[in-house]
Amino acid sequence: MSTAQADFSGKLALVTGATRGLGYGCAQALAKAGAHVLLVGRTQGALEELYDIISSAGGEATGVPLDLTDFDALDRLGATLAERWGKLDILVGNAGLLGPLTPTAHIAPDEFEKTMAVNVTANARLIRSMEPLLMQAEAPRAVFVTSGAASKAPAFWGTYATSKAALNALVQSWAHEHENDKLRVNLLSPGPARTAMRAKAMPGEDPLTLPTPADIAPLFLELLSPDFTQTGQIIRYQA
Repeated sequence: MSTAQADFSGKLALVTGATRGLGYGCAQALAKAGAHVLLVGRTQGALEELYDIISSAGGEATGVPLDLTDFDALDRLGATLAERWGKLDILVGNAGLLGPLTPTAHIAPDEFEKTMAVNVTANARLIRSMEPLLMQAEAPRAVFVTSGAASKAPAFWGTYATSKAALNALVQSWAHEHENDKLRVNLLSPGPARTAMRAKAMPGEDPLTLPTPADIAPLFLELLSPDFTQTGQIIRYQA
């Protein structure tokens, strides 16, 4: 398919971590393609700024200020969406934490738990809350952002690698449960990208050598299109 011509008019999309990085690029691309985008983020000001950008470009969005570790709020969000829209066409689980880059034996327990809460548990709760709404859509699609660190397990990346490996297992199990119905669920592995997380992990790297979130956004649209029928896959961005 041609992602340049992707039409998401009339579709409702929820993007976590929408105010920065890959989520920022994905949310804008979905809105430009006609979707009404629910922008999930922790910072009200950043949500308002992104809303203004989308609106000024003729798109539609709704800001959803939310801390993903407020798991009860995720349950309430599902109920709110059910009451207002009755369905959800697209779910993008993008929000994530890098966690500490440190020897495994030195990982602080609270930092480990915090990273797992955002990268794994929040997505499990999101799946639980959003699945009934997705099943009300005509061609529901879900994409979660993963990392090559899940399989490479580089030294000092134990917390992040563990969380992404767990996310892969969670999402692929969910995908396999729906192989015989209309829901399609995949993981997107962007590789090195020009994001704040990457800059924190690799401070000596020249960000201008890396693809931007806008470069990667078309792959999100491809995986979220009704025409994309693979499921349970890890799709890697190729520049």
